Amino acid sequence: MSNLLMPRSALLASGAALMASAGKARAAETPIRIGVLADESSYSADSSGSGVFLAARMAAADFGPTLLGLPIEVLHADTQNKPDVAGAIARQMYDAGVDVIVDLPATPIAAAVQQIAAEKTKSVMVSAAASEEFVTKWCKPISTLWSDDTHALAAGAATPTVRAGGKTWFFITVDFVFGTSLERETTAIVEAAGGKILGSVRYQQNKSDFSSELLQAQASGAQVVGLCSVGGDLVNVIKQAGEFGLGHGGTQSLVGFLVDVTDIHALGLPTAQNLTFSSSFYWDQNDAARAFTKRFMAEHHAPPSREQALAYVASLHFLTSMAKAGSRDALAVNRAMRSLPFDYFGRPASVREDGRVLHDVTRYRAKTPAQSKGEWDLFEAAGVLPADEAFLPNNPACKV
Repeated sequence: MSNLLMPRSALLASGAALMASAGKARAAETPIRIGVLADESSYSADSSGSGVFLAARMAAADFGPTLLGLPIEVLHADTQNKPDVAGAIARQMYDAGVDVIVDLPATPIAAAVQQIAAEKTKSVMVSAAASEEFVTKWCKPISTLWSDDTHALAAGAATPTVRAGGKTWFFITVDFVFGTSLERETTAIVEAAGGKILGSVRYQQNKSDFSSELLQAQASGAQVVGLCSVGGDLVNVIKQAGEFGLGHGGTQSLVGFLVDVTDIHALGLPTAQNLTFSSSFYWDQNDAARAFTKRFMAEHHAPPSREQALAYVASLHFLTSMAKAGSRDALAVNRAMRSLPFDYFGRPASVREDGRVLHDVTRYRAKTPAQSKGEWDLFEAAGVLPADEAFLPNNPACKV
């Protein structure tokens, strides 16, 4: 297996040569190529970044050195958190013979790449962006959605919170598709369970001072403050919430949604303790996850995030499915992906006909400092939401 380091500058510089070579040899002679488009320099670099590239390389190594008689290569590039940049890189990757692109943090980036994949009839696996609209509105026969989407995140966190008595809610929401979709999904779940939304406030991404938003949440008197935020914004709002008496067992509790182990580590348990959220992966969830983490941390400074774990299982499943299809044709491979069940670190998983990856989702609580036995011992399981409750029903309009 060959691992090609492909930052954007190198990718753009070498794109023409690769495209010319691919144009002559075409698919039959071009190596099987997985392209990783991750956030290597922006707000989600810790949960994405080099760890996603490592996870995809591990998947390729675990599969074996060749597929269909061809070597396997893994390329990567930085999206720079810009849809136009990600789109340009994706187009060059596909033209250079890349068979599938994986990861894609942020909905606008993933949507841009999905459109290019559809245009070129190439595969795309969205394992980072979380909007359920990739199957409800934008589903494509060459596309699969691996991430815990906004409906699953909302259901996993809100359903048990309302059942436990958290009936009144206020939202602090990042003003782009992920945040607004998450607020909408959570609102529907809370109201269906007999709860009430007392208000919400929206903010622009990459905000540093959340005083105004937190004062509005405090003044609402809501029992639960839902944080429809991600990455650095989420870390900042949780840090500042403590200064206003939110969370930490007070009268107003905090509920997160897209929370990762790197976020809790950055916050520290004295700040993050008792925050509730849901996730389909935690490095210490079982023996399979711990074994993967041991291998991963031999080359990485932190345990795998959910996003990094998903990049591994998605890449491995793609290669396995291509082997079953006996072809690198995107439609044939995607049909095989939908027909093969697979293991998601000790949990059964499958790809539905509309491209939605199905698995159970666990509700977690950030441990107290006294409960933690080590630097990365941060989550405590608090229940499991079955896949049929976590995800929206199948979209019959979308199939291969």
